Amino acid sequence: MANENLARKIDQDVYSRLDAAIDTTVKVNADRNDLESRFPRENLTALAEAGWTGVLNEPRFGGLGLGHVDFAEAAYRIGQADASTGLVYIMHVGAAQTINLFGSDDQKERWLKTRNGGLLGTYSTSERATGGHWWYNLSEASRDGEDYRVNAEKSFTTSSGQADFYVVQTRTPGAKDQADIVFFIVDGKSAGIEAKPWDALGVRGNHSGPIRYTNVRVPRRDRIGTEGQGKEIIYNGVSPVYLIGLGAVWEGVARGALSAAVAHTTSFVHKDRNKSLSDYQAIRQELGAAKVLVETLRPWRLELAARLDALWRAGKPQSEILIPLTEFKVHAAEVANKVAATALTVTGGYGYHRGPIERAFRDARAAIAMGPSNIIARDWIGKSLVGLPLELFYEGGE
Repeated sequence: MANENLARKIDQDVYSRLDAAIDTTVKVNADRNDLESRFPRENLTALAEAGWTGVLNEPRFGGLGLGHVDFAEAAYRIGQADASTGLVYIMHVGAAQTINLFGSDDQKERWLKTRNGGLLGTYSTSERATGGHWWYNLSEASRDGEDYRVNAEKSFTTSSGQADFYVVQTRTPGAKDQADIVFFIVDGKSAGIEAKPWDALGVRGNHSGPIRYTNVRVPRRDRIGTEGQGKEIIYNGVSPVYLIGLGAVWEGVARGALSAAVAHTTSFVHKDRNKSLSDYQAIRQELGAAKVLVETLRPWRLELAARLDALWRAGKPQSEILIPLTEFKVHAAEVANKVAATALTVTGGYGYHRGPIERAFRDARAAIAMGPSNIIARDWIGKSLVGLPLELFYEGGE
């Protein structure tokens, strides 16, 4: 009983630090970062100081040693305050988790533990030439003795130009085919990295701009796993943590928009009728429909995150639940869009002004397009449903 009470106290303390970072920093900076397309550096620093950027890292590498249930809960809470920070956060945790699963202890020491876990990482995978097929690269690394050179033009790299390290995906030198992939950790200070500006409709703070790697040298010690192991890393390292985190952020956006709408409709009074907006049945019905949608997400998130933790503990491939995770991402994206639109509708001119509701409406639109886009993802789900193969790298799969 004493140990259980201690565990609960530790959990409460850890979550108290998370909530404090969100309340005092993430929420405070959200509108300004959106207006100025400003990278949320202070927000990530606050989350790192609270320990949450190392949520999945082992304590011996400076992490909290928690699981996907906690990671997804953090992404959800951050998403309620600011989608941009939420996306930067999940890309960082995803990059770190890829190193946790497939990297060496040396890599964990240097990239995850250094500066008390304060280094910011991200994925750099998609390429303009292959669009929404982010897993399919045309770029190919070359050899430089025992080391490597990377030449690639990547699109939509979150934290582009801001990250301390990039988990970069490219074809293996002399690749046999398009599925012969290798992953590297690329130092963000390396010569030959050029990040271009980010100016978008929504998630304006996450800096998901294009980035070019020109003859960037990568030491052999910063190759993740082995040559040709990239396909396995995509399926079992990159995708699961990314999808659960992504869905959780959009769940947070939906919840945040609904909360803002309820706060306004219950507080704003029509003086001519002496009625608040929430006194109108039509408004309440819109809010009720939005609430039902939001409530579909939490149980699903908790179930999937718990399954990821169970697979991780058992040493089993997390891609076993790739399709359910994809379904969750699709549904969370659509819920965020519907709820944000409802919030804009029921708050009228107030919601239309610059601010949290209008921002949520613009941010949520990114959820549909982020890979796998909802259009591509629904086809994956449909193929699985009717028993067709899902092979992303060869003709006849995707």
